[in-house]
Amino acid sequence: MGRRLVPLTLDNLEDLPQRCRSCVFWELDPVRGEAAVKAGTSAGEKEGWLSAVLLDWGSCGRVVQVDDVPVGFVLYAPPDYVPRSTAFPTSPISPDAVQLITAFILPEYQGQGLGRVMVQTVAKDLLRRNFKAIEAFGDARWTEPACLLPADHLLAVGFKTVRPHPTHPRLRLELRTTLSWKEDVEMALDRLLGAVQKEPVLRPL
Repeated sequence: MGRRLVPLTLDNLEDLPQRCRSCVFWELDPVRGEAAVKAGTSAGEKEGWLSAVLLDWGSCGRVVQVDDVPVGFVLYAPPDYVPRSTAFPTSPISPDAVQLITAFILPEYQGQGLGRVMVQTVAKDLLRRNFKAIEAFGDARWTEPACLLPADHLLAVGFKTVRPHPTHPRLRLELRTTLSWKEDVEMALDRLLGAVQKEPVLRPL
């Protein structure tokens, strides 16, 4: 089985699950996001956001490929590029951290260590850029796939609560700890990354 983690670019944006390709929950503030959805322009807004971040900050995501088939992805960026983050009661993200926006692995590819490799790859990328941690807004009342990751799953893979909240706690993962992860976190990562979407539809190859 050949597996690769390739940078997310405009060329492979369509490798993301169908619903994620045009989702602008994080990429726009609540007012602009709702307007884009109503106007049917969210896909273009998503492309514009990705283009701007790539030009200004650099790589902000990874696509996981197994035998050249896209099976998952992770998206991350400093909070200045994530307008929705300011809408949360536990904001802001710490200045030494990058926000974990969202992540996903197809159910049939879970349990193969892809989640661990994916997060470790992101950690190495961010350490090279002198960041110390990844932070995320968790959903403490998560019941179904959505744009936020479930808080209990984030805790299960090593995140620590830095600002508690009954609904949207802010959690933090020190990047250096991810580089020494053992296989015992693999099942927890699978649950975390598999919780983003129930029925993804990937672009046929």
